[in-house]
Amino acid sequence: MTLRFDCGEVITAMVTPMNAKGEIDYDRVETLAKHLIENGSDALLVAGTTGESPTLTNEEERELVSTVKRAAQNKAKIILSAGSNCTRTAIEFSKNAQKEEADAILSVVPYYNKPNQRGLIEHYSSIAKSTNLPIILYNIPSRTGISLEPATVAYLASEFENIVGIKQSCSDMDKVTEIRTLCPDGFSIYSGDDSLTLPMLSLGATGVISVASHLFGKEIKSMIRNFKAGDVLAARNMHKKLYPVFKNLFMAPNPIPVKAALAYKGLSEEFVRKPLVTLTEDEKIKLYKIIDQVRQELEDGE
Repeated sequence: MTLRFDCGEVITAMVTPMNAKGEIDYDRVETLAKHLIENGSDALLVAGTTGESPTLTNEEERELVSTVKRAAQNKAKIILSAGSNCTRTAIEFSKNAQKEEADAILSVVPYYNKPNQRGLIEHYSSIAKSTNLPIILYNIPSRTGISLEPATVAYLASEFENIVGIKQSCSDMDKVTEIRTLCPDGFSIYSGDDSLTLPMLSLGATGVISVASHLFGKEIKSMIRNFKAGDVLAARNMHKKLYPVFKNLFMAPNPIPVKAALAYKGLSEEFVRKPLVTLTEDEKIKLYKIIDQVRQELEDGE
């Protein structure tokens, strides 16, 4: 029996604003969180890959949650990325998320050590037993090296009521169909790739955990709402307009391009922690041009 938990349709995988020294700019964190909530985000994912989680300390993550919660003022759910390739560490992170009063956690498939499906069941079962928080599974084979299979997802969703959804970052639509078919109706499927949101909606997805919503949150929300209201043509047209942004925000490893785009719009700085590096000047020119072209096309279509 899956616990019904509503994170909304647009969850922004929020960047972590930093200065040139690599220090977190908490004033910018608060400003950006408010901006995102005012522009289509129903929930904010803190300290995910887009938030540069591999380089954050536990203390920084706690401060980020506190800062974002203060900015949100209960206008959006706060989800903390709390996964690890060590089950004991993932349990510790999950307990910390509960202490920090996050609304839910995102838990990535263990990376590098590549457990089999039985190992994944043991991993997530242990996490689910350790916390009362709703858990969103995170399947991203391109980063973890393995995939959380639909039958495994279905087993976990049926066994633990606090395993409430999945972020599916995989282009295999058959897997999405299988997850939707096998899992309870209350189990939420979120696209982990902006460009796959519309196809996944057609298969029963709830929405998206988005990067592009930093820039086009209201438009993504409109696309989802139009599709669910039956105006598929309007949803498809919005998808087509936003598609160049969806793809070019990954011209370099995430979150490098979106941080550059936010700097261009005056919402944050472009700085990332090593081993990531900022875009080249030629890459910036290309990205800024695409953003401006898409924005102009959207304004012309109004």
